[in-house]
Amino acid sequence: MKTNYLHILFFGVFLLFNFNTYAQDLPPEGDPGKCYVKCIIPDQFEEYTETIVVTPSYKKLNVKPPTYKTITEQVIVKEQSKKLKVIPAVYETVSVKYASKADSKKLNVIPATFIDNTKVVEVYPKTGRYEYIILEDCPSANKEECMVACYVEYPEQVETVAYKTLKYDANTEDVFIPGDDAYYEKVVVKTPARVEEIIIPAEYRTIEKIVVDEPAKVEEIIIPEVTKEVTKTRLVTKGGFTAWEEVDCGIVGKANILPILYEYNSAKITSESKKIIDDNLLKLMRDKPNLNIELNSHTDSRGDDSYNMALSQQRAQSVVNYLVSQGIARERLLAKGYGESRLKNICSNGVPCTEAMHKENRRTEFRIINGMMR
Repeated sequence: MKTNYLHILFFGVFLLFNFNTYAQDLPPEGDPGKCYVKCIIPDQFEEYTETIVVTPSYKKLNVKPPTYKTITEQVIVKEQSKKLKVIPAVYETVSVKYASKADSKKLNVIPATFIDNTKVVEVYPKTGRYEYIILEDCPSANKEECMVACYVEYPEQVETVAYKTLKYDANTEDVFIPGDDAYYEKVVVKTPARVEEIIIPAEYRTIEKIVVDEPAKVEEIIIPEVTKEVTKTRLVTKGGFTAWEEVDCGIVGKANILPILYEYNSAKITSESKKIIDDNLLKLMRDKPNLNIELNSHTDSRGDDSYNMALSQQRAQSVVNYLVSQGIARERLLAKGYGESRLKNICSNGVPCTEAMHKENRRTEFRIINGMMR
């Protein structure tokens, strides 16, 4: 009887190199009337974040231009001279140049320049796991008796991240701003008077000049670096080895019906159904931490076929999500919706049936499955 249950648990018979493997990979010790499930322990991973600088910190320069002011100044427009009574003085007018606006300078900003770079970041490591393959030309009617466990490696996953490096920082250059010149007329003595000197006083004029009040200056603004958080996954514990879990023979190798109810036309689990899951499936998975479970959901034939398929998938996934919320690893659970494709009676589309017959098809089942699911 024990051997039959082991066959149901799809640890079937298969030939390799002409050796009979019925006795290979079995529990080291077993008790009569008990069943054992062979489980391949999955790899254990954890996610973590790493901060990458995509744009470095740099400075930005703002130039404050110079300011000017207008001042007044007294200048002589006619010098003091002498007048002779006998021979008067002779005068001439000349132009005198002066700076009406002083020279200055302004500062032009040469902005910072960058170099674009990329970096290849490993976001998921290289992994490997066992996968089961059904042998062709299996002599047994039960295909699960002809399964081979193969170790398959999956390459690491990478992501290319763009970032910048500073090539030249911001700088300034001086630009000369020439001032303005102006002229005023000045009367000077060409020939002084002779004999009798008469003093002719000087004459003055008020002129305006534009001068620099505050010179140009530079303001430095520090632009902070820009970073990006990349989520990465690393291998914590390597799996792949075999463990055995003792289970009730009554639930092995078959679909076990759970009397789970949902809200009408919905995938939401009722509070009564959560208690059924807690007392049965949740307890089993906590007691047997290496077991993997497949949740199957079915509908009756009433309604649209594609809608029933989608609703059944949502209902199976609701059970998975509830178990995950109770601390069960998602990798141990598989949800499959079958809609109305696996009716238990004759109540297909168009066939008149009682409500009790339709209810028989609306069911949620679970079964124990082997290996790692990822």
